[in-house]
Amino acid sequence: MQRTAPESRGPIRYGPPAPVSGLPALPELAAVLAAASEQAEGEPPGGGPELREAACGYWWRRGLRSHPEELVAASGAQPLLFALIGAYGGDVLMPRPCPAWWTPQARLLGRPAYHVPTPAECGGVPDPYALLETVRRVRAEGGMPRLLLLSIADDPTATVAPPETVLEACEAAVGEGLHIISDETWRDTLHRPHETVLLSPAEMCPGDVTVISDLSGALMPASWPVAVARFPPTDEGAARRARTLDILTALGSVVAGPVAAAAAHALDEPGPVIARMEQAAALHARVAAAVHRAVLVSGALARPPQAGRHLYADLGPLRARLAERGVTDSMELEEYLTDRVGAPVPGGHRFGDELGALRVRLATGPLLGATPEQQQESLTSPAPLELPHVAGALSILETAFDELR
Repeated sequence: MQRTAPESRGPIRYGPPAPVSGLPALPELAAVLAAASEQAEGEPPGGGPELREAACGYWWRRGLRSHPEELVAASGAQPLLFALIGAYGGDVLMPRPCPAWWTPQARLLGRPAYHVPTPAECGGVPDPYALLETVRRVRAEGGMPRLLLLSIADDPTATVAPPETVLEACEAAVGEGLHIISDETWRDTLHRPHETVLLSPAEMCPGDVTVISDLSGALMPASWPVAVARFPPTDEGAARRARTLDILTALGSVVAGPVAAAAAHALDEPGPVIARMEQAAALHARVAAAVHRAVLVSGALARPPQAGRHLYADLGPLRARLAERGVTDSMELEEYLTDRVGAPVPGGHRFGDELGALRVRLATGPLLGATPEQQQESLTSPAPLELPHVAGALSILETAFDELR
């Protein structure tokens, strides 16, 4: 089983599961938050009825029938996942690569975490055969695999797992007695929503999947932390929800009242919220496509981005040129590209990848402008790639990769 590389070196520090989008807050949501700013009472642990009702409606519109008593809300995805791992117990399995914040949650609880390779066509979901082999090996070594974390619209790889791949992985996991936590933070950021089929594991295995979503993925600014979880409609799901709620209460992880009001409004998906969501997804898609072209022209590799605000690049084919610059692993590659690009370029070791693999995650958010005015201009422009601040940022990135050809 893979030895995980050290997680910290250099200036990058990872906490937020959803990095800054590079876009200002939607004025309508800011107005709702401001109107609720004088509330004297905070949200109860797990979220108030208005927030949970709105989350139910959000999931019902996506084919997942939900009820308020099956949901909890927390002040961000990190404490929510921490509570879930604590509530379900056992060893944790996750795809390689995976979001940078997943492994630290398991480690903080003292739980062994095992990374499972993903299939060639996508990230976010483990290869079912590799999953079975990992489970059996862990058990043979005395471990107790209990949880599988996956992401159908994936950070860091920006891919969307095909339904048949998700089904095979879920069937393998359930067959081995694993409970699945499906992180669906990025499901509403599809770059080609009319061409991409996305199905939740909760639609396939309704009694064995807990769904979580950080609302900063598509609905809320990252600086307004709120995340929600939907538990299976079973007795075990109810028991795990109660345990999760106990842990969140002990942590004091409650959603701030004004943030809860804005989140409930966003989850109701009025016209302006939907318009912003679609507009932002289209903008990030254009910029991600330009970054993808720059990566491929240099001779590096990357799967075509399908969702989210990132791109996962493999610079293995450029290893000789990088070695000439003293870059031989992903830590050194992170430092080299961060310096050249002028924005954080985290190495693959932060996402559970092997230290010797020359992989990095590139973000589209920093390319959209350095001020709210520039970011808003990027959002509303019919040709955002031609704006001076976007074109300039892309040129810097393209130059950094061209130097390695």
